[in-house]
Amino acid sequence: MYHYLRNRRNQRHFPLPFIENFLPTKHCNWPFSTFTVQTPNANPNFEAVPSNFHAHSPQRPNLLSTHNLTSTHPAAPSLDKSPPFDQNTLNDIVSSNKIITSYIRSGDLSSALRVFGNMTVKTTVTWNAMLAGYSRKPGKLTEAQKLFDQIPEKDTVSYNIMLAGYVQNSDMETVWSFFNSMPSKDIASWNTMISGFAQKGAMAKARELFLAMPAKNSVTWSAMISGYVECGALELAEEFFEFAAVKSVVAWTAMISGYMKFGKIKKAERLFKEMPVKNLVTWNAMIAGYVENCRAEDGLKIFRIMLRYGIRPNHSSLSSVLLGCSELSALQLGKQVHQLVCKSLLRDDTTACTSLISMYCKCGVLDDAWKLFLETKSKDIVSWNAMISGYAQHGAGEKALHLFEEMRGEGIKPDWITFVAVLLACNHAGLVDIGVRYFDSIVKDYGVEPRPDHYTCMVDLLGRAGKLVEAVDLIKKMPFKPHSAIFGTLLGACRIHKNLELAEFAAQNLLNLDPQSAAGFVQLANVYAATNKWDHVARIRRSMKDNKVVKTPGYSWIEIKNTVHEFRSGDRVHPELASIHEKLNELEKKMKLAGYVPDLESALHDVGEEQKEQLLLWHSEKLAIAFGLVVVPYGTPIRVFKNLRVCGDCHRAIKYISAIERREIIVRDTVRFHHFMGGCCSCGDYW
Repeated sequence: MYHYLRNRRNQRHFPLPFIENFLPTKHCNWPFSTFTVQTPNANPNFEAVPSNFHAHSPQRPNLLSTHNLTSTHPAAPSLDKSPPFDQNTLNDIVSSNKIITSYIRSGDLSSALRVFGNMTVKTTVTWNAMLAGYSRKPGKLTEAQKLFDQIPEKDTVSYNIMLAGYVQNSDMETVWSFFNSMPSKDIASWNTMISGFAQKGAMAKARELFLAMPAKNSVTWSAMISGYVECGALELAEEFFEFAAVKSVVAWTAMISGYMKFGKIKKAERLFKEMPVKNLVTWNAMIAGYVENCRAEDGLKIFRIMLRYGIRPNHSSLSSVLLGCSELSALQLGKQVHQLVCKSLLRDDTTACTSLISMYCKCGVLDDAWKLFLETKSKDIVSWNAMISGYAQHGAGEKALHLFEEMRGEGIKPDWITFVAVLLACNHAGLVDIGVRYFDSIVKDYGVEPRPDHYTCMVDLLGRAGKLVEAVDLIKKMPFKPHSAIFGTLLGACRIHKNLELAEFAAQNLLNLDPQSAAGFVQLANVYAATNKWDHVARIRRSMKDNKVVKTPGYSWIEIKNTVHEFRSGDRVHPELASIHEKLNELEKKMKLAGYVPDLESALHDVGEEQKEQLLLWHSEKLAIAFGLVVVPYGTPIRVFKNLRVCGDCHRAIKYISAIERREIIVRDTVRFHHFMGGCCSCGDYW
């Protein structure tokens, strides 16, 4: 099947180190990529408006005089051949064509049509410009068809524009019929068809056309490669890429996106390194790929490299970077990105503003997120969801629900993500009855189909409130098979309330669904430890070892002057460890004088009380906070982030520390934010 491809084999492989030995290559330094295919399923032939109509039209086109057309509809004009034209007439036509093209590119079809209607003489280029405007615009296919039928002397470009319009706005049977009716086809015609089938996922038909195509160019190969990547056939995409006679930046970028999509990061890095030319979309693919593969730090590194090359980011770049900042809680870089947005054309872009709102929420700066939300001129459902979720994560349940009602008042229909945020807000604020009412209204009042995420929120809501039996009943009534997160959530609630029987039920179901779930083993072991069943704890740990299940190590981190400092429990490597221990010992004495008693149940090891106290004192979040107290100026909040849930003893201790040191301490764990101030926590000890 691929005999044709194999005859064009090209074997060039250069495995090179990546970021550390990054070497300059050629780049397309446009503020936004001029390539029309910015995602694998885009059509490589589509432009907003063809910018080179003259190049594809007859050198001496017939000039056509028409009666004036109205600006409301391209009705059929009366057409007559014009007398011989002079240079002034030609200049007027060229000028008018440029104006029409400019209007169409800005999306102003009415103004373009007004100029078109006032032209007494038109060329095929003029008609094609208007046709491009209508055929590319959703919902204007009928007008495009009428306009196409009126063109006195259609050329191949006319047919290609109409073909592209059908691909975008019609079914492929209609497209196929039109393609077969074309009096002549050029390479662009074939490429449009191949791209159309690729967009629809009909790669067998695309391949059939590819093999029948008399001549191919880089767009052809790119369309096939992008199509295979998009439908998940990465091996076929690789084969086409390997044999491609000409590899465009679109093809390279599609392969990079595909490798990142399937977690083949090394291969993506190799291609990126080898690329002779990169554009903004290529860089975006790498940044997004790193972030989506839980390597946000590498994503931020390559973003900085991109900026050093002088390549201006767009909203896609910034959204990925801000997501990376959120994952790493890299507030300082997030603020720098905010400055980039303010200085660019993206300052009023809803997507960019929403990404910033989400970043500030996830970095613990809720006030800045709210200020930016108020300043966002055009809020969409994603903007509202980001702010409602932000309040929910910070435990401000009443504010989240008030904002939800305000959103409804603005006439914006909530989606399923909105209700995840609403239920999360009820969960963290302990608003059980209100949460149940919202859950019951999802389908009845809003027509939103509940998803597993909604059920997970409800199980958590009921479980935290101690209604474990109701939570189990809800799981049994789910309209679909429960997934592992449901039982993981139930198991966490059982740990809080020390319900050993239901904990074993939840753990068994969780491990049946995910035998390698470290959380299942660890949570169950924690329940046993909390009830002093150390023989059961030892059995669980042996089982983990036998099944080669590795527990995710707990760690905390704090950002100081653009540098992230990471701590693990009992840390022995941080260069400032001596001063950190000195500060902790000082705090321990002051806390005990103030009435603090260590919560030994949080020390899940079968050792003596003195050892337990020492283990608790050296928990990673306490080490990070002590370091923050030493180096962060007074008056600046201390922000600490943890990859696991904050333990009960640390939560109690941080309340004392905030009062003793008179500092605001913000801690984000995997569940929510805790804002400590004056001996109190924003969660009200309900978490």
